[in-house]
Amino acid sequence: MNSSVVQPVHYAGGYEPQDSKEWKVIIPAFLGAICLAGFAGNACVIGILLQNTKKGKPSMIHSLILNLSLADLLLVLFVVPFRAAAYSNGAWYLGWFLCKTSDWFRHVCMTAKSLTIAVVAKTCFMYANNPAKQVTIKWHTICAVLLAIWLVALGMPLPLWFFSNLLEPEVGSASCIMKIPAHAHAFMSVFVKLYPLLVFCAPLTFAFFYFWRAYGRCQRRGTKTQNLRNQIRSRCLTMMLLSVTITSALMWLPEWISWLWLWHLNKDGPAPPQGFMATTQVLMFAISSANPLIFVLMSEEFREGFKGLWKRLALKKPLPTPECQEEMAADNVEDLPNSAPSPESVASKEETEPPSVLHTSESMEIKKEMPVLPDVEQFWHDREAVPDAQDNDPIPWEHNEQETVGSDQKN
Repeated sequence: MNSSVVQPVHYAGGYEPQDSKEWKVIIPAFLGAICLAGFAGNACVIGILLQNTKKGKPSMIHSLILNLSLADLLLVLFVVPFRAAAYSNGAWYLGWFLCKTSDWFRHVCMTAKSLTIAVVAKTCFMYANNPAKQVTIKWHTICAVLLAIWLVALGMPLPLWFFSNLLEPEVGSASCIMKIPAHAHAFMSVFVKLYPLLVFCAPLTFAFFYFWRAYGRCQRRGTKTQNLRNQIRSRCLTMMLLSVTITSALMWLPEWISWLWLWHLNKDGPAPPQGFMATTQVLMFAISSANPLIFVLMSEEFREGFKGLWKRLALKKPLPTPECQEEMAADNVEDLPNSAPSPESVASKEETEPPSVLHTSESMEIKKEMPVLPDVEQFWHDREAVPDAQDNDPIPWEHNEQETVGSDQKN
């Protein structure tokens, strides 16, 4: 390698050991909060999208958003917890397998997200170009697109897997480093320059270009009400996905600055500060928590889905256990009267109470046993209140004929 490039030994696994005790507490705390928020948000987004897919036909945009949330969920489940554990310990105690796969899997998920954003931008432009057109996409086409995204994402960061090794010295703690052999120096010098262009710059530039074109198409007003409604929906969708893209680009950019700084560091140049390296990691992982929040704030569909899911969880009551059922039955038995009233008590009650009171009590008991519907009661009340007259005659036409004949005879 060129003498101006840093020595071919770097810390792998995306982990940089910290000397400060404060950073060993602050960084795991932030990563833990990101892990919890990202898991809850992305799990809800995936649940809403799967429920919508069962109701209707598959949608390419919904499938790509599902793929984006799936990559975020994999990050917060299989990368962030181990990264937080490594930062809290101050050394690598997670073993050889995680040292080989941790940084590689992180780049796989981030590459899959970047490629997904590029594909969803193209799909969004196609939808904004003609929002009234109903496009039916078959399942095998959607699966083929998603499979191609993940195959490319799995293959591009493979050099990070090959050159990651666990260094276990005789004295001191173990370290997860990237040790590049001499015959691979030329390859890695090219890889570290092309990899950010292929994973970060090219997909996001492609996405911004098509989002800009889609937003321009959404500004055109339609003449019909249905077309205007479709254009408004297309504009909201474009703005939501554009916000996700801008957020991902801004929060991922510091990580690539640290990448270029480390791999193109001069021999006598200053190394990146440990605090800066840790902050770039936190910002990159925070994207997984920010995306569900953007979906909820900018999409009525996701907002209603979250509300419906919250109502289901809030109104769902656990079934009573057999012990609780026995206790409820015992309480009901205690509330019942000990014995039925005797005939003597009923007779004495009839003698002491006046007839009106007895009649009222009997009528109340009958009403309790045979309730009368409000509409029926109002009908009979009106019938009794209005006197029998000509207007209530069931056959008024016959009486009208008789009156007409009588008047003719008199004349």
